[in-house]
Amino acid sequence: MNWLVNTLASSIGKKLMMAVTGLFFCSFLSIHLAGNLSLLGGREMFNSYAEHLHAMGVVLTVAEWGMLLFAMVHIITGMTLLVQNRMARPVRYRVNRRAGGRTPGSATMPYTGVLMLCFVVFHLLNFHFVDKSETTIFDIVSAAFGNPNYVVLYVIAIVVTAVHVSHGFWSAIQTVGANHPKYMPAIRGLSILFALTVGIGFGMLPIYVFMAL
Repeated sequence: MNWLVNTLASSIGKKLMMAVTGLFFCSFLSIHLAGNLSLLGGREMFNSYAEHLHAMGVVLTVAEWGMLLFAMVHIITGMTLLVQNRMARPVRYRVNRRAGGRTPGSATMPYTGVLMLCFVVFHLLNFHFVDKSETTIFDIVSAAFGNPNYVVLYVIAIVVTAVHVSHGFWSAIQTVGANHPKYMPAIRGLSILFALTVGIGFGMLPIYVFMAL
């Protein structure tokens, strides 16, 4: 048991936890996007999707608590690694080179992560923790996306998310062992494709609902 604790407490262990929880949330984004696309089918299809989801009962509750746990691990571990890296190198390099595969996603990971966390809280307060006794989730979503300010905020948040996963996806795969010169170009390409799918898929939904109203 001590070897497991020591491993997870090490820098490599923390990066591995970041990778595993990061890949978990990439999977969640894919599933969540597939469900949200039912919005394109109209009121009945989207409400039916929501009803089937909530009919899962205890399974859904366990999944939600699991996501909360993974989120806490990801955030705390990420902040710990950031502080450790800053302490190890308190003085930044005088020249900021884009060598070694440095991308906008990798350069802004801590900042996009914080922005994503803020939006997730805002998103949950507006869609999840609301009274649905006298309305439906479709009406709630329609009312939110009927506000142009919310549409703009949502699209910006999705762009931030896409930038975050554009680096996080391939970095996580690399961390769990798929680090080979032969495969990394393909994995990087897949990461960009995934980021575009997240950005376009989620980003078009508020615009579609706003235009359809």
